[in-house]
Amino acid sequence: MTDKNNEKIDKNKEEPGGLRVKPINNGTVIDHIAGGQALNVLKILGISGTTGATVSVVMNVESKKLGKKDIVKVEDRELREEELNRIALIAPAASINIIRNCKVIEKRPVDLPDEIVGVVRCQNPNCISNTHEPIKSRMLVKVKNPVLLRCLYCEQPLANGIAEYLI
Repeated sequence: MTDKNNEKIDKNKEEPGGLRVKPINNGTVIDHIAGGQALNVLKILGISGTTGATVSVVMNVESKKLGKKDIVKVEDRELREEELNRIALIAPAASINIIRNCKVIEKRPVDLPDEIVGVVRCQNPNCISNTHEPIKSRMLVKVKNPVLLRCLYCEQPLANGIAEYLI
């Protein structure tokens, strides 16, 4: 493609006022993550600097919906339901886009189940789920956005810093 002066246009060049991230051929794009939470999403997905996954992360870009948002693109990987439930805990407004052959074949919001088992530990150190008893943590989802959880055993609420309590 050329411009009005017959100069070749580089499609991957950043445009003024915009941000250009290379599209992926196959994989998952997690959009509308609350600003600053992308690193927690990577942690949930088990992606670190030593992982072989190809990942694009955009942080704190403008969003009409959230003010500031993050975006995570993971090539050649479609997320499991358990991973989506974990992401919904810290990014309840996130949307998941499944990409195949450079096309979005599915787009859907994340959705928390009514109960989360074995994913988040109770913040009450005296809760039976934090002892050596063979019990999995069980959190009831009281509010989905912003997320408010309540421990099934001790009724301790958990709303802030949920990423710190992920198992």
